[in-house]
Order: sequence, then C-alpha cells, then structure tokens
Amino acid sequence: MGNGRQQHEEITAYLRSAISSHEFAPGDPLPSESELCQRFESSRGPVRQAMATLRSEGLISSGRGRRTIVLDTVPTQSFDGVISYSEWCRQSGFEAGQITQSVTRRPADPTLAAALEIEPRAPVVSIFRLRLLNGIPAMVERLNYPLEVGQHLLTFDTDSGSIYQHLIDSGVDINNATRTIDAIGADPDDAQLLGITEGAPLLRVRRRAFTSNGTPVESSDDRYLPGTASFTLNTIRGNPSPLSMVSAR
Repeated sequence: MGNGRQQHEEITAYLRSAISSHEFAPGDPLPSESELCQRFESSRGPVRQAMATLRSEGLISSGRGRRTIVLDTVPTQSFDGVISYSEWCRQSGFEAGQITQSVTRRPADPTLAAALEIEPRAPVVSIFRLRLLNGIPAMVERLNYPLEVGQHLLTFDTDSGSIYQHLIDSGVDINNATRTIDAIGADPDDAQLLGITEGAPLLRVRRRAFTSNGTPVESSDDRYLPGTASFTLNTIRGNPSPLSMVSAR
C-alpha cells in the first residue's frame, strides 16, 4: 500500500473512484467478494468493511442474498460543505462572496434563546449578510451565536470570507448540525437585497450546530433564491435515512 492507508481503505477508495468515473455505472454489479479478495490479495474482512462503508454512503445496494449493485445516487458531501456556504461553493466550483449588512451584539429573544438553549435576553452575536454566487446575489444569511462563540466574530472582517472557518480556527467545537428545509415568502429585507418582490418564494434552510457534547453553538436562517440550490438525498431500504419528514404545524 505504501501510503499509510489500511487495506479496507484502499479497497473503498478504488471502488468509490470506479463508481464516480462510471467504470461501474448505476445498475452494474460490483465484483464479488472473492474477486475483490483476489484483486487486492486480501481476506474477506477488509472487503466486507469496504462494502459496508460504501453502503453507508448510499453508493451500493445492500446485496442481501444477491449481487451488490451500484445505485443511482449523488456524491456525498463533506460536513464542511454542508455547514459552510463558502466551502460548498468551493467544492462546487463556484466563487463565494458576501456583503455584510450588520454585526450586532444583542439580547436573545425567546425563540432564539430556545434554539440556543440559553436564558431569554442572554447576549448573542447576530450577523446578517447577503451571499453571492459568482458575484451575483444568491442567498440572505442570518447567523446567531451565543456570546461565548460570537465574541470571536466581533473583531473579524465578515466580508473577508468564511465565518465557519474562522470559528474553527479560533478553536470553536462544531461537531454536528441539523437542517430544516422549507419555503418562505421574502420579507422586505430579503426582497431588497435579492432584487425580488416582497412575498416571492425563497428556499429556507434553518440550521442548528452543536459541539461534540451537544451544546448548541449556532442558530441560522439561510434564504436562497429559487434555482440557486437544491437538496438531494439517497435512502436505502433497511438503513437509517438522514431525511425526516415532520409536520410544519
């Protein structure tokens, strides 16, 4: 191997690359366990571990009692790409931009306090930015942080780049996040910044980010112009889905 990777990682990387390049196209069977064992001079353990990884990524079928096949799916996305607009743009080949409207320290209203699990009127740092995609308005971003986290942004030039990366570089523990996706009519601020009429539909993504011990560190509200972004999830019978459908009432 020579590059420090374990054998199951080598097998996973080979199969993932072959699927990405359509050497194995959707609907094609993958080589059998015995064929992969022979190709990589491996026991069945690393091969099965590689297959389990690809199943968890939604790239292949479960293969229970039949040949494992490649699924019609989309590439998985890194955690950074999920939580950071700047990183999503970079991974997608776009140029991210931002025009800050305000950075404020203020008392949390009851709704925000509940989302951040802090006392009402506890201090928070709120940032309101217009985000650009290749120089064109694409999304309005509202970010909120408890003061312990947001203090890192009070002296940061929020027009200079990724807030997420700055927080990571400042030692903030951002370990996991939930996203709630729905539609909303543009309010007056959205309409002015995005150049649309008030009430026009926007794709809204609300996010809560947490530390590794479950403490909320961010509550955000991103509103995208239609046609800017879409969300695709791949689910497999018998495996947990990252998507949950909940009532909006």
